Amino acid sequence: MAGPTIMRLSSLLALLRPALPLILGLSLGCSLSLLRVSWIQGEGEDPCVEAVGEPGGPQNPDSRNQLDQIDEDFKPRIIPYYRDPNKPYKKVLRTRYIQTELGSRERLLVAVLTSRATLSTLAVAVNRTVAHHFPRLLYFTGQRGARTPAGMQVVSHGDERPAWLMSETLRYLHTHFGADYDWFFIMQDDTYVQAPRLAALTGHLSINQDLYLGRAEEFIGAGEQARYCHGGFGYLLSRSLLLRLRPHLDGCRGDILSARPDEWLGRCLIDSLGVGCVSQHQGQQYRSFELAKNRDPEKEVSSAFLSAFAVHPVSEGTLMYRLHKRFSALELERAYSEIEQLQAQIRNLTVLTPEGEAGLSWPVGLPAPFTPHSRFEVLGWDYFTEQHTFSCADGAPKCPLQGASRADVGDAVETALEQLNRRYQPRLRFQKQRLLNGYRRFDPARGMEYTLDLLLEAVTQRGHRRALARRVSLLRPLSRVEILPMPYVTEATRVQLVLPLLVAEAAAAPAFLEAFAATVLEPREHALLTLLLVYGPREGGRGAPDPFLGVKAAAAELERRYPGTRLAWLAVRAEAPSQVRLMDVVSKKHPVDTLFFLTTVWTRPGPEVLNRCRMNAISGWQAFFPVHFQEFNPALAPQRSPPGPPGAGPDPPSPPGADPSRGAPVGGRFDRQASAEGCFYNADYLAARARLAGELAGQEEEEALEGLEVMDVFLRFSGLHLFRAVEPGLVQKFSLRDCSPRLSEELYHRCRLSNLEGLGGRAQLAMALFEQEQANST
Repeated sequence: MAGPTIMRLSSLLALLRPALPLILGLSLGCSLSLLRVSWIQGEGEDPCVEAVGEPGGPQNPDSRNQLDQIDEDFKPRIIPYYRDPNKPYKKVLRTRYIQTELGSRERLLVAVLTSRATLSTLAVAVNRTVAHHFPRLLYFTGQRGARTPAGMQVVSHGDERPAWLMSETLRYLHTHFGADYDWFFIMQDDTYVQAPRLAALTGHLSINQDLYLGRAEEFIGAGEQARYCHGGFGYLLSRSLLLRLRPHLDGCRGDILSARPDEWLGRCLIDSLGVGCVSQHQGQQYRSFELAKNRDPEKEVSSAFLSAFAVHPVSEGTLMYRLHKRFSALELERAYSEIEQLQAQIRNLTVLTPEGEAGLSWPVGLPAPFTPHSRFEVLGWDYFTEQHTFSCADGAPKCPLQGASRADVGDAVETALEQLNRRYQPRLRFQKQRLLNGYRRFDPARGMEYTLDLLLEAVTQRGHRRALARRVSLLRPLSRVEILPMPYVTEATRVQLVLPLLVAEAAAAPAFLEAFAATVLEPREHALLTLLLVYGPREGGRGAPDPFLGVKAAAAELERRYPGTRLAWLAVRAEAPSQVRLMDVVSKKHPVDTLFFLTTVWTRPGPEVLNRCRMNAISGWQAFFPVHFQEFNPALAPQRSPPGPPGAGPDPPSPPGADPSRGAPVGGRFDRQASAEGCFYNADYLAARARLAGELAGQEEEEALEGLEVMDVFLRFSGLHLFRAVEPGLVQKFSLRDCSPRLSEELYHRCRLSNLEGLGGRAQLAMALFEQEQANST
């Protein structure tokens, strides 16, 4: 019996041997889990909470309550919105900037004390050297009615007494900018300030302390603690100190007599607040340099000069510019040195990455080229030579290389030649003979890339010459992104829609009015509508039926349905209506600050379109002419929508297009040939129209008006920016435009091209031709 039993056990072990590691692992895991649970249950209190109490003692109940309170403070709480239904709804007024709601402030404001004699010399030099580095730069003078140089904000106090000027300057800063800035730097116009260093200094200081920082000087006959900041080298005041000083300005002005404004301010701070000037705070040293007379800044190599925040005195404007050149060169050398160090570190670290040296992009430290994920995202190269470019804005195959584009190419070629000589000299020296081929493209992740084929002449040290053809690659990287200053606009501006209606378009007007009621009148958008009814020479006369009778009835119905709404209409008679002449009629009926939205009967402007009109049309700065989306002919390109669930009824019409960046979307295209829609201010239109009348007179003006649209008037006779962009909210049903033979040749060509391109896409037109040929063959 023992033999069969042993054989059974051995066979059983042979079967279980592959599963033994799994069984042992599960057993060990379950055992450890049970053991850990018993430890946690046996410990009782949380050791992290116990550590807050007294060392070696029992748990402190106060510390537990404190931790619970802290935990509750950091838990997010959802505060439900409640509005009393019995109170009328009141629109919330938002602040002009989001930083006002958040309570954030700008970092630094610079105030420059100037005078009648130096306002147009030293003050202008200060403005040209440092104004672009600071958020705001103000100039204060005691001269009344001072002539302000261009680009400078000058504040005149009307009294040139030093103490009075300083007191009024501080009062002005507190009143107008006390809530907007953390630091106030006051300097004289004979001081050169190294702006980047000063801005970096304020970024390292705490804003919650009373600080009076500058070059500390002792009062004559006073103690060591009584110090003031020398005004010639500038000084920094914190916002909290300015707020505390404001109530004492009047008392200091009457009690303290001083011929110098910096001494007067120092005594006022010490007597009223007990705050003296310091040259060092929180590990930051305010360094300054006193420039000797007739000293050349180019030859100054002392450490005090090279590390200075401010240099004083500067006797003339040319010396200010020389100092700026010297310090700019020093900053540029320091930046290049830091770039080389960072590139060396990147090369060393790249070896340790999984990709190795293959993952190192060129130039070192810049992002790798954009990698397209489909053929629609491929960035194309533009080909050019020294005289021509083969990528033209108007679609022409070849156009002259001129203006900024020519200067850009010339700079790229010169940079390539300079880099080659720097690399191979003194063994070789290169001279450019001509540019064989040039390619460039803009990479949004890197910048402008160039590939140049250069025909060079290489000259050795012994004078041997040889022609070489070499290909070089260059990159103009994107620098620091800056926000362009733009005038302030608001979404509260009322929009005046202008709809010119021809007799042929009268049948489509009721549908436009119904859409206008649903998208503008129903949500109570801040917009009005003016109908411009254009009669022909023989239409609407005595005894003849009014072709716009239905339009007037539809407008009256909307006024009845929406009390308080008034749809104005104007009737004009014209044999050959011009868009500019029609706009002249409307412009005379409205104030100059009116924001016009010139539209068509096929357009359906909604709230989003109106808001973009308000934001993109800027008075005295920019006019906006959107590009609408034109649907194809439904007979050639029927729009299909995905099938709905069973029993859901007919499918709704599909939205036009899927991705406009990939060419013409399915169902339509953005009509670049049409420019009937536009947003602009009446004042800007009147200015452009007056310029047109001044340059063209008599019969020449009449002929020009026949061939111009409103967009052409702004483009040719206005100094405004013309913003033209696709507008997905403007969707037009398919319609053939009436191309009048009275139009100019250019307008007639654009009209015909718009009609032809609006029939359908290439695939739909090819299919229609194929089906027609098939039908003809049978």
